[in-house]
Amino acid sequence: MAPQLPTDLALLDEIYKMNYGQFVDFSDANKQRSSKIWVPIDIETLARKFGLDPDIVFGRLYYHLNEKFSFQNSEGSKSEFFAMRIGSDRHCINFPYLSSIVASLKDERMKFLTATLIAGFSLAISLISIFIAVST
Repeated sequence: MAPQLPTDLALLDEIYKMNYGQFVDFSDANKQRSSKIWVPIDIETLARKFGLDPDIVFGRLYYHLNEKFSFQNSEGSKSEFFAMRIGSDRHCINFPYLSSIVASLKDERMKFLTATLIAGFSLAISLISIFIAVST
């Protein structure tokens, strides 16, 4: 049986949690990666956390999420979300952009849950009103 695929939010939130410490520990004096904003991610570890094949996670990042979140700015240069290689680092995420995407996806989820909860509450009130009206 195939494992459940994580949502974009679950996948990106896990990348954020796994790599936040590495992002904030960057310093020019002790460079452990090529760039502050580009953080290399461990796709195999990420895949294990979700019980997936690493190629599924890589494909999702490279073909789907990079296409979805990369953009061209007003000057015409492209800002990537995921890069195969930055300097000597492999499989890199634009970490500040990732944090914005995760925050936005969490906000969208909260709005959806709030609207669904209000609709459910309204339905319950309506059903109670109908029951009271019919029983009297």
